[in-house]
Amino acid sequence: MFLIYQPEGQDEPTRWRYNPKKLLTLEREDIERRTGRNFSQFTTDVLQGNSLCRRALLFTFLRREHAKTRFEDVAFAWDELKLDYSLQEYREMREKVLETQHGDELANSLATIDKAMEDAYDDTAEEGKAGLPIAD
Repeated sequence: MFLIYQPEGQDEPTRWRYNPKKLLTLEREDIERRTGRNFSQFTTDVLQGNSLCRRALLFTFLRREHAKTRFEDVAFAWDELKLDYSLQEYREMREKVLETQHGDELANSLATIDKAMEDAYDDTAEEGKAGLPIAD
């Protein structure tokens, strides 16, 4: 999964690979303090669109590049920040859907996933390692 940030006026988006299991302990603890959530709940809330959690995640990645970044200075319009699954993650989802769904539910899920796959980022660096971004 990727966190994609493209503030107004920036020609190309900034893309970071987001794998909760690869965040450093200090980053995870900071996220827990800032959001008031345990890390497992944070990962769920990020996927569900919680603004505070997405802000904390963006802050984490921005601070990696600019150590003096302050949380108070991280602000974004909702359309400037998004999460996208990679092509490999969509393939994994598609396999799970094929195993667990049937009939109209299966057809609808496959149509949704197949459409999303058309524009998904092909993360060749993670080929064969795709895993959905949920902390254990």
